[in-house]
Amino acid sequence: MSDQPWIVLIATIAIIALSAFFVAIEFALIAAKPHRIEDAAATSRSARAALRSSHELTLLLAGSQLGITVCTLALGAITKPAVHYAMTPLFSGWGLPYWLADAVAFVLALIIVTFLHLVVGEMAPKSWAIAHPERSAIMLAIPMRAFMWVARPLLRGLNLAANRLVRLVGVEPVDQTSSSQNADDLRQLVEHSANVGALEARYSAQITQTLSLQDLVMADIVEAGGELTTVPDGATVADVQRAARESGHLRILVGPPTDPRRVVHVRETLTHDDDVLVEQLAREVFALEAATPLHEALSTMRESRNHLALVYDGGRVQGVVTLSDVLRRLYPAGQAVEAGAS
Repeated sequence: MSDQPWIVLIATIAIIALSAFFVAIEFALIAAKPHRIEDAAATSRSARAALRSSHELTLLLAGSQLGITVCTLALGAITKPAVHYAMTPLFSGWGLPYWLADAVAFVLALIIVTFLHLVVGEMAPKSWAIAHPERSAIMLAIPMRAFMWVARPLLRGLNLAANRLVRLVGVEPVDQTSSSQNADDLRQLVEHSANVGALEARYSAQITQTLSLQDLVMADIVEAGGELTTVPDGATVADVQRAARESGHLRILVGPPTDPRRVVHVRETLTHDDDVLVEQLAREVFALEAATPLHEALSTMRESRNHLALVYDGGRVQGVVTLSDVLRRLYPAGQAVEAGAS
């Protein structure tokens, strides 16, 4: 083969291309978002193949690693000896002793083959796959599925052995990646985007505050000890309208200040005479415990169409929270749109 360098050249190019293929498919399916592949699966056979591969990720990784290892061994068995053989006479012709020319040629052949395999066969396809994960995963899915079909018995054996080793150290292997990210991950992403200038500071602050909502409970935003706007039992429409004018609030609580049980919106009194009792118009106030997570409270308020919630802490009224209070927490710069008044 050394007498026909073009054969070695073709074999080397093929081996490096195969190595690049296995590296690209490995990193593509790790970085790809399954839901994006699912969106394309309805119209693309390659996308469906990629989706199947993402559901047996450990088997695919075993196939990729096997392919990369075989390519590495092939370069060491074919390309390196050929380069070594070709360079030894060159250094001997420069007057170096044969043993020294052989050693220099060996080292240079090792460097050349390592560079080709590492940079061209691994790092370049890795960067491409990470930059275009879904596109590369879909593009390479069908040939990878064909390889896995041929090598599946061997891959299952290798994968089984690897999973047993992993379980020995107390880790349960998984067959697909998780596409979810928790709030801490998103906070780090927002912080990094702001630091590198990819996200304006005002948007960064709003997103960060929004992410913090999942850690908040009703007690965190209620104004503890604040005076409630109430009218007593037996109050009239005139009393409610007067309380609304004095406080600026549209929703007025009905009952004793320490434990109001009903609420009325001032607009519901506008079509009634002043002496009409407010009990006829009021409805039961929406109540929540102070320890209720804010996101859960918001969901409940939206579903029940309540814009105001009376917050209790151990059976004692702590205060009220409105949707506008939440918006002010989301937009501290005063950009909140009034969604209701307390």
